[in-house]
Amino acid sequence: MTHDHGSDQNHSHEHSHSHGHGHGHTHIDFAEMLPMLEQEAELFTPLYTQATAWLRELRPDPEMIVDAGSGPGVISCLLADTFPKARVVAVDGAAPLLEAARARAARLGIDDRFSTLEAELGDGLGDLEYPADLLWASRSLHHVGDQRGALAGFVDRLAPGGTLALLEGGLPSRYLPRDIGIGRPGLQARVDAVEQEWFARMRADLPGAVVEDVEDWPALLTAVGLRHTGTRTFLLDLPAPVSDEARAFVATSLTHRREGLAEGLEADDLATLDRLLDPDDRASVFHRPDVFVLTALTVYVGVKP
Repeated sequence: MTHDHGSDQNHSHEHSHSHGHGHGHTHIDFAEMLPMLEQEAELFTPLYTQATAWLRELRPDPEMIVDAGSGPGVISCLLADTFPKARVVAVDGAAPLLEAARARAARLGIDDRFSTLEAELGDGLGDLEYPADLLWASRSLHHVGDQRGALAGFVDRLAPGGTLALLEGGLPSRYLPRDIGIGRPGLQARVDAVEQEWFARMRADLPGAVVEDVEDWPALLTAVGLRHTGTRTFLLDLPAPVSDEARAFVATSLTHRREGLAEGLEADDLATLDRLLDPDDRASVFHRPDVFVLTALTVYVGVKP
């Protein structure tokens, strides 16, 4: 499992789920997505900084932090920066992403208290050596078929009094006004609807999928024995005109949706996306002045008695 990144069912992902696969296919190769995962997580760092600062208020002194589904380690390293006395373990099922995480930690000079563990989240975090005082899982749990079972596995890996911070859900990202002057108004809402259908199939196709679990995250935290202590939503608001980095991210995100959801999108919306992604078209996201990035991600916190 991975995710710094990018879009869950309600979000851009950061991490779009439609990573260049056909509309009928739901397998995701996260290692192939390394550049996009890093691009998104780095752009979203102001949002994650708000979230980790809130966690520091709730749990100021963890000695052991686990990032479950760490991806390339952007948030893992941010957690290490937020908690300078803590040891951080990045756990992910994709070895290339963990290699990138170790390289990032070395560049930042924190590799003396940073390590990685290759393991799948549904397997109870593998051979994790010590219990976690703080376990962070960002948009990774929904890639496990039995989400309740995985949460119970997280709880087993928490120290008494340990904190689980689960980032899931939020609001769909928006990059463009409703009416952009080309194609039918409401393009992003229609793309979201197709992606929701894809997400439902992805969940149903996962090994051991438990489709009847309602995604009431506070209730699920309580069901696995945690005390739900807080929920907060964090906003990323990058208004137009955006930086070159934000514009590049929007282009990447829309490209992955164009490629991955093509079979479910109508011809006129595909044509509009093609114009938006054509660097030579003045109406494209590479040139238009109204491009922005607006998204909201929600963190749910539970404490082990």
